[in-house]
Amino acid sequence: MFVSNHMKKTVITVDQDASVFEAQQLMAEKQIRHLPIVDAENRLLAIVTDRDIRSALPYTLLKGSHTDEEKAGLIDLKVKNIMTLDPKSISPMDTIQDALLLIQQHKVGAFPVINEKKELMGILSVRDLLSSFINVLNINEPGTLLCVLVEEKVGQLKKLVDTITEEGISFGSVLVNRHWEEDKRAVFIYLLTNNVVRVKKKITALGFSLLDPMSWYIDNLSQKE
Repeated sequence: MFVSNHMKKTVITVDQDASVFEAQQLMAEKQIRHLPIVDAENRLLAIVTDRDIRSALPYTLLKGSHTDEEKAGLIDLKVKNIMTLDPKSISPMDTIQDALLLIQQHKVGAFPVINEKKELMGILSVRDLLSSFINVLNINEPGTLLCVLVEEKVGQLKKLVDTITEEGISFGSVLVNRHWEEDKRAVFIYLLTNNVVRVKKKITALGFSLLDPMSWYIDNLSQKE
């Protein structure tokens, strides 16, 4: 799952000499929150975000209740006065898993995507990442999420897969997560059916424990506090 397959390839940019008002209007018109700034060769220079604009403009201007005098006093405020130089970026050959970790690490809402020459190739936002994982996990299709507690040893996952396959049920996705008990793992299985009574009985008959996914999350969270 490479960034190049999930990024927005048509990127709206803004000139660094544009006014902040122009940038604000462009964001509103295109319904975006990030505007990369590039040079004449399309090399990434900086980025300006809706947060930058909110921080730079008085509340009355943001709400459209400003006077002409207030606007005139800030008309010379340019994008270059508030933009972030050399912003965090990502390569089109990075994976969306890489992007997810970097977005969490750097606390940003989007990454400009650049090649080795620093040319702007696209932009990848949190929204794009969510759409990617929804598609990968198949959770946009009707189904049921099971949470199965298993011992951390070879063959456990195969037993589960074989049991579900015997019932003729299709998988949406399978995720394995750490459990607060060191020798256990929580296996999240998204099944593309709502008829799971029989398969749940077969899973418990094998000695596995079925957990409520939300209860697992709350219990796991409490162990970290």
